[in-house]
Amino acid sequence: MTLLKDFSASAVIAGFVTVLVGFTSSAVIVFQAAQALNASPTEIGSWMCALGLGMGLTSIIFSLRYRVPVVTAWSTPGAAMLITSAAGVSMEEAIGAFLISAALITLCGFTGWFERIINRIPMSIASGMLAGVLLRFGLDVFVAMKTQFVMTFAMFCAYLIARRVLPRYAVVSALILGMVIAGIQGLLRIDTVRLQLAEPVLTLPEFSVGALVGVALPLFVVTMASQNVPGVAVMRASGYSVPISPLIGWTGVATLVLAPFGAFALNLAAITAAICMGREAHEDPAKRYVAAIAAGVFYLVIGLFGATVGAVFAAFPQELVLAIAGLALLGTIGNGLAAALTHEKEREPALVTFLVTASGVTLFGIGSAFWGLVAGALSLAVLQYDRRFFRLS
Repeated sequence: MTLLKDFSASAVIAGFVTVLVGFTSSAVIVFQAAQALNASPTEIGSWMCALGLGMGLTSIIFSLRYRVPVVTAWSTPGAAMLITSAAGVSMEEAIGAFLISAALITLCGFTGWFERIINRIPMSIASGMLAGVLLRFGLDVFVAMKTQFVMTFAMFCAYLIARRVLPRYAVVSALILGMVIAGIQGLLRIDTVRLQLAEPVLTLPEFSVGALVGVALPLFVVTMASQNVPGVAVMRASGYSVPISPLIGWTGVATLVLAPFGAFALNLAAITAAICMGREAHEDPAKRYVAAIAAGVFYLVIGLFGATVGAVFAAFPQELVLAIAGLALLGTIGNGLAAALTHEKEREPALVTFLVTASGVTLFGIGSAFWGLVAGALSLAVLQYDRRFFRLS
């Protein structure tokens, strides 16, 4: 079987790091979004169950189907939007809004509208956006040294040495050493972990104009602009070519099926996907899809055990998570910058894209990745427009 031949420990570790980074960096936002809708602890567990199953199944199925690392995620900006926009909206109305948003995502996917738009983005602009999105993760390796110097610096040294001797296991070596040091320093909070299965809670939807305008449409816009656009750009900047329309369409379908249980929005991952697409997952790009499958399996475990897995990830010190994420993404950041600055005529627009994206600016609830693409495209259009247009006759 091809999957068994392509299997590697480095890919499994990359999948674990993908889930570790994705969960620890934004799970709290999902919890807050559910609480904003007055969800009970059981309903919050149901949300995590639905999201975990959705991300796990889609990541596994897509990656097996195309033999490319395709990682899906929940919409973090969508969850953040719910925290501020869900006031006065009942859980039933919110579920109805999730279904409407999912239907719109499905429509944009299967009709090809989204792919026709995304195909117009130059590779240099997409690569600049990728590097901008990931820049803070690379910086966080050294920021973490301010509070946990011994552990983080030791992880950095282990990474460099392993890159020289055993490149495939550089991130693995850093992670193991970090866990050992964290354990010695008493930073692993394993005593807080309790084993408990999640319990799915079905909520029948209700539809209202207020939820449509205040929740469904904003959720659709931020998911497409802040999540799916960067997700496609990351994939293409990493050298993978996959039919985009069915990916977007089927994430919409998955959300439609799981929304009544709390899956508010599923989409293509960007930052976490880059971990599975980097050289640390495997030296051979054709075998990195195993990392995405491994991530999918870990997400399925999250779905089954919900809050228990959350407690496991919460047991890791924040500095360890920051360091391992940054080290896993160093190669991807470097490749993104190299691809962005290769063509001289597109270098300045790509740099603008990188800077705007890295700035973290948010406008109208839409994240900096989208505005970086807009700024880069605008710069490219102005700088490459026929200069005779500006000449006086």
